[in-house]
Amino acid sequence: MEPGVLYSPVFLEHRPKNYHPENPGRLEKAVESLRKAGLWRPLEPEPVPEEELLRVHSEDYVELVKSLGERFTYIDPDTYVSPGTFKAALTAFGASKTAVELALEKKGLYLALVRPPGHHAGESGRAFNAPTLGFCIFNNAAYAAKVAEEKAGKVLVIDFDAHHGNGTQEILWNDEKAVHIDLHERDIYPMSGYEHEVGGKDAEGTKINIPMPHYAGDDDYIYAWEEIVLPVMAQLRPRLIIISAGFDGFLGEGLTTLRLSEAFFAYAGSTLSRYPLAVILEGGYSIGLEKGLPAFIGGYLSGEIREVPVTPSYGALTTVSAVKEVQGQWWEL
Repeated sequence: MEPGVLYSPVFLEHRPKNYHPENPGRLEKAVESLRKAGLWRPLEPEPVPEEELLRVHSEDYVELVKSLGERFTYIDPDTYVSPGTFKAALTAFGASKTAVELALEKKGLYLALVRPPGHHAGESGRAFNAPTLGFCIFNNAAYAAKVAEEKAGKVLVIDFDAHHGNGTQEILWNDEKAVHIDLHERDIYPMSGYEHEVGGKDAEGTKINIPMPHYAGDDDYIYAWEEIVLPVMAQLRPRLIIISAGFDGFLGEGLTTLRLSEAFFAYAGSTLSRYPLAVILEGGYSIGLEKGLPAFIGGYLSGEIREVPVTPSYGALTTVSAVKEVQGQWWEL
């Protein structure tokens, strides 16, 4: 079955005045890579009503973004808003919602190919004392989780962007229905996502952080996935999985030290092939979108779980051991 891609030209209207890594060219790269791979089946999403933003964000924050976006400006040193931002963000929420609905109804994989990205955006903006919003405006994945809970009960969110999804974690922190697994590089922006961050009262064990060592590669990530992600999936047996899909850990992307290739993304996709997926684009700026994105979708569509022999680094072994020790009281790992 071909994947559906929720995409709108409106997403290109969130645009910087001068060079910025988070720019409309990102989606143009992604679209081109999907076309080349024969995976381009676009569906036009509708924007959500403005009040839907309030399901995951405070009214003050929504009004701030709306008012600042009347002209081009920076909301913080990393993150800009432009006259096209607000409509693009409402449409990104619409794409995320539709991806969840279609994945549940028709099964298969539905990709919300959206901008602006969202996983660093907390309820009132910056989350967990992060220095900035890290290019993000409103949290598409957290909103998708809320939509999914209404329709499917428990939901699993997996975030493999190179940076911790601190906004998603904050919004879902006390939500026992949302299990959030986050693999990311340790000790980089936004300086959160450590093993001891496990969720709020009555939701302990639903937030699972896997902070990977610097220079981690395919073997390290596949090992962590096998040891933690797959056992949690098997125990939770969710009706739907939401993927916060960041491809900025691909070797050559340049924003982190991670050294991932098509091998990890194809492997991860293959292990998810039994589940309906709502995939929401987060980071990825160049080669990750060109190679990692189609590899992930191709792995999912192959339907065959690849047995990949790996030799993880000492750092990855140490991280996985620490996660198991912390999470062992809630999960069989």
